[in-house]
Amino acid sequence: MGSKNKLKRFNENETFANVYQPKREDLVDSDYEMKGHWNAKHFKNNNPLVLELGCGKGEYSVNLAKKYPNKNFIGIDIKGARFWRGAKTGIEENIPNVAFLRTQIELLDKAFAENEVDEIWITFPDPQIKYKRTKHRMTNSEFLKRYKKVLKPDGIMNLKTDSEFMHGYTLGLLHGEGHEVLYANHNVYKQEGSPEEVTSIQTHYENIYLEQNKPITYIRFKIK
Repeated sequence: MGSKNKLKRFNENETFANVYQPKREDLVDSDYEMKGHWNAKHFKNNNPLVLELGCGKGEYSVNLAKKYPNKNFIGIDIKGARFWRGAKTGIEENIPNVAFLRTQIELLDKAFAENEVDEIWITFPDPQIKYKRTKHRMTNSEFLKRYKKVLKPDGIMNLKTDSEFMHGYTLGLLHGEGHEVLYANHNVYKQEGSPEEVTSIQTHYENIYLEQNKPITYIRFKIK
């Protein structure tokens, strides 16, 4: 994507009522105004709050929002030019229960209060296979602690990935640390009984993986 196109998208994001782009210092140095108030201030209801981390173009967030009008969805990514597409779709199609937040996942507990979130989706994250990249792996112990902070006590985690490495690493970690694995499947499209919200929504890249016959894996779990 050219820098001119990126700038156009950044500028357009500024005008969208469903996009939030706090500065890092707003989150780190002060109490962010939306923290603890997403439902009251933005969605204007008390419906369950669901996050998609590393949401890319926001396809999953938008489609989940359409599928579950009685839940609120926030797609989170540091790359605003990416989720511009999802935000624009949300505006154009008048989808009131989806919003987007531009921030780093490391700052999640600065943007959301304790027990504010009902469910988290991680869809097709970079598996960070090299050992020295372990700290960036989105299901490592440190990230799980961050998610637990903002999740309600019975909050649900979802990991959907094309990486067998990420699937195996996460399952091993969950079992090793004593978390509760509710469902795990290393090929959701080939096994009967896969959850409908996992198989009925497909991202652009997921369609490419499926054309290449790459198995798509899924884990649903609770952090203990």
